[in-house]
Amino acid sequence: MEEARVLPGGRILRYTFKERFVHSIAGISYVYLLLNGLALWSPVFWWMAALLGGGPVARLTHPWVGLVFFASVLWMYRLWDKDMRITDEDRAWNKALGHYVRHEDESMPPAGRFNAGQKYLFWIMFWGGVVLLLTGLVLWFTEYIPWSLRFLRYISVLVHPIAFLVTLAGFIIHVYMGTAVVRGGFTSVIRGEVTEAWAKAHHPLWFKRITGNAPSKK
Repeated sequence: MEEARVLPGGRILRYTFKERFVHSIAGISYVYLLLNGLALWSPVFWWMAALLGGGPVARLTHPWVGLVFFASVLWMYRLWDKDMRITDEDRAWNKALGHYVRHEDESMPPAGRFNAGQKYLFWIMFWGGVVLLLTGLVLWFTEYIPWSLRFLRYISVLVHPIAFLVTLAGFIIHVYMGTAVVRGGFTSVIRGEVTEAWAKAHHPLWFKRITGNAPSKK
């Protein structure tokens, strides 16, 4: 789904209100799950539960907020499925990853609406969300699982925190890249708009597609 368009004043709509709304729901619910999940996971973080209404409240709300998070991830999948598919341009971007790390943007292949790194992070969060949902349901309804399937309990106890740590790494990278590395990335998901210069510099193929103009070369 892509509804980007050129706006008055030389700005471009990068994210629609619907995209920004669901992204906000996913981010807020994930942070909440992060805090009360850590409180439930280890006594070291039990003090976090007090900030969220206490241990019983954290235990009660964790699975329900987990459903909200997964619903938002599923919604983002429906919105961005086509945009997140890996292309030949993404494979070329992968080969030039060293230039990206060294901030040698002029040596990077042109990216579409999302570059390869953003796509991989999306799929990490999506599949991580699927694993968290499945293992979370097992832990939520443990008493309904037959004793013959008790191995599911043991697997879930182990895999649930592993999936959390994987998504946490992706979440940290996502926040860091959007705030400290790619200036303007964070404000674009808040306001939904970017300048033409920003679009040309970071996503020239996307800029060309929505405007019909080839990005200028430096």
